[in-house]
Amino acid sequence: MNRQAGLEYSPIYLDYNATTPVDPAVVDALLPYLTQQFGNPSSTHHYAQAPRRAMGLAREQVAQLLGCAYDELIFTGCGSESDTLAIRGVALARQAKGKHIITQVTEHPAVINVCHALERLHGFRVTYLPVDGFGQVKPSAVEAAIEAETVLVTVMHANNETGTLQTIAEIAEIAHRHDVLVHTDASQSVGKIATQVTALGVDLLTVAGHKIYAPKGIGALYVRRGLALEPAIYGGGQEAGRRAGTENVASMVALGKAAALAHQQLESSGQRLLQLRDLLQQRLEQYLPGQVSLNGHPVLRLPNTLNVSIAGVVGEDVLHATPQIASSTGSACHEGDTEPSAVLLAMGLSRERALGALRLTLGRWTSEADVEYAATLLAQTVASLRERR
Repeated sequence: MNRQAGLEYSPIYLDYNATTPVDPAVVDALLPYLTQQFGNPSSTHHYAQAPRRAMGLAREQVAQLLGCAYDELIFTGCGSESDTLAIRGVALARQAKGKHIITQVTEHPAVINVCHALERLHGFRVTYLPVDGFGQVKPSAVEAAIEAETVLVTVMHANNETGTLQTIAEIAEIAHRHDVLVHTDASQSVGKIATQVTALGVDLLTVAGHKIYAPKGIGALYVRRGLALEPAIYGGGQEAGRRAGTENVASMVALGKAAALAHQQLESSGQRLLQLRDLLQQRLEQYLPGQVSLNGHPVLRLPNTLNVSIAGVVGEDVLHATPQIASSTGSACHEGDTEPSAVLLAMGLSRERALGALRLTLGRWTSEADVEYAATLLAQTVASLRERR
């Protein structure tokens, strides 16, 4: 990937959970819809025909990846917009039933902040459930929190910092017994592990294009057929009336192509990333014996995600002193903060351990050589930082 970028010097990229490079095949697919095929798909003349067909194919490609019907997909501008459409859309459409929502404390800000807005602007009550030491919310806690006025449970499929997976199918089964809808933000899991809406049992599911090698500025929301939502954007009748605005055909085509690639490579890619992730953990533990602690679930986590704390150092200091590696200590939405990760603190980690965390996330162009070199560099940096004390 570094050579493709045409740069004289490119650090090893281990921040795939923050964003992915756009796959060259995705670029090839979208370019015609920025040039020759520029028509508005809502028009009735010749120039609308190819964009309209391309938009339909893209919807089918994303639907195949998620295992849903093509007309159950809404294209959006990003994962955050999908979260807003899902949570706000359900809340306002079902407020006659009640004004109570259940989520968890380690959700992405795109979920937490829309919940705050519903509390502030529309009088909703939100229950923020705690997580255990692995970062999982207990299904029994979800059931205990459900009340007569509960309209929605929103729990992310995979945590963006630790990769920990939630037991979404079990949570959905509980919620549905009480006539409560379920939304999951699957931005991190789609394209990395099997994320089929039927198996998960959810009513709404969020997709972010730039997490699966499509450009930034495109997302999707699965909405179970027949479910009423208040629109996120008002205007024309695009996207079944739920998200108005002239369609961004090029980005839709890009997301469709990215989804098709992910579908084709899902099993082989997952196995490769799992092996590389475990190799990276093994090397760090080998080079820094007794100093590396895994954060998150040891088994139920994404195959590309390694979150570890290194004793006696601050993660930000380690990365700052290792410019040959491009990575992070947590969510890209929080980079620059001096405080430790709120996700890790919510899991019960000490402030010192949370400050020592590194989030190392691998992807399509990560090689074994990258992993070996990165582990060596990090170990050297830790030793150097300790010598300065």
